[in-house]
Parts: sequence; structure tokens; C-alpha cells
Amino acid sequence: MQYSWQYDEFKSVGRDYSNPSEVKIYDASHADFRDIVAESQQVLEELAVGKADTLIDFGSGTGTFVLEAARRCRRVHAVDVSQAMLHLARYKAAQAALTNIEFHHAGFLTYEHSDDQADAIVSIFALHHLPDFWKSIALARLYSMLKPSGQLYIRDVVMESTNPLSHIHTFICNQERAGGDFLREDAEGHFREEYSTCDWIMDELLMRAGFVISRKTLVDGVIGTYWCTKGELNRE
Repeated sequence: MQYSWQYDEFKSVGRDYSNPSEVKIYDASHADFRDIVAESQQVLEELAVGKADTLIDFGSGTGTFVLEAARRCRRVHAVDVSQAMLHLARYKAAQAALTNIEFHHAGFLTYEHSDDQADAIVSIFALHHLPDFWKSIALARLYSMLKPSGQLYIRDVVMESTNPLSHIHTFICNQERAGGDFLREDAEGHFREEYSTCDWIMDELLMRAGFVISRKTLVDGVIGTYWCTKGELNRE
């Protein structure tokens, strides 16, 4: 059910990824500080998904992760609020002759999962587009889409509670060294305009949604990774 007062997840926060010119430079700009293919392969190895599995990727972007997932899984659902991102991802999938990916112009709050419950859900640097209250709604929706004991993997900008301002400043300086003014401005805009949260809030949001946090890491005080499983939800 959607409401007239529901948060508009299609409205751009930070960089405007509905703009094809922004999408065109996305892969190249992120290559300055990330190896997205290697990251994707590592995540899939850790999730141990296989040929019988269904996976949903929220915030699928230009499709690098979903292409790697489609080579391992039975079916992959790529969900993104940007039509421009989805257009590029579809092109990549066609070039790679991958036919087991379904693309959805939707987000955490609007995607309707009509397939069987998923074995795994992945969200990498996407959940920060929602304010914390709407994160809680999103996580409850993700919980309902997973099989019992299904896996949830989240990597995002999550601040450690100790010395967060110092960690953020260091991160911005490191981004500038990696990619000059472009990445510095991108990082500054993220912390000024987007909705990253504190780790203790993220912990609580996940647990209240019914997830069991199997493992958690915080790198440089700002990059949080969560490995979770769907637990028994007790609303008493």
C-alpha cells in the first residue's frame, strides 16, 4: 500500500542518476577507488548463492553486480529508481547474453516482488537514499521478500559512533587523493545532502525488522557492511 504522504524515493538525492550524463561516467569515476567486479564476485562468494537461487539487488545501478549474480543464480531481480541506470544495465546484460535478469523501475518502498521468496537480497550503497524512518519501512519489506533463513547483505556509508566527524573528514580527504575535485565534491555532497546513519541506529533497524546480524564490519569509521539472516520476527 502506498500513501499520499509516502517518501518520494524517485526524487534525486545527491547526484542526479536520472541524468544520462551522470550515468555515463558512473563506472569510470568509481573505478578510481573501487573494483566493482571484484567486489561483486567476493560478495557472491560469501553469500554462496548457486544455480537454484533467486537474488534481488536493490539499487542495481549500471548492473555490474547483477551481471555477476546472473552468471551464478537461477534468476536475478535488478531494482533501481533510475531509468537511465536501468537502460545501461539492460544494454550490458544484452551484450553479455544474460537472459535471467528481470529489471524493475522501483525502489525499496515501491518494488512489488511477485516471484518466489528470494534466497538473498543485496543492497550496496543504496539504502542511504532513505531517511531513517523510511529505512525501517524498507527493511520490513525486504524481510517479507526473503525465504526463511534467507540472507541480507548491506554495504553502505554507516558512521561509527566514536569520532564520526574526524572519520568523515579523513574519508573526504582520501576520496580527493583518489579522484581529485570530482570525488571530493561527491563525498562532501553525500554527507551534506544524503541520509547515511550511525551504526547503532542501523543495528537496531535491522534487528527490529527481524534480521539477525551474523557479522558486521566498519572500515575507516564510515563504510559499514552487514551480513544478516532472516530470523523469527516477534512483534509482542
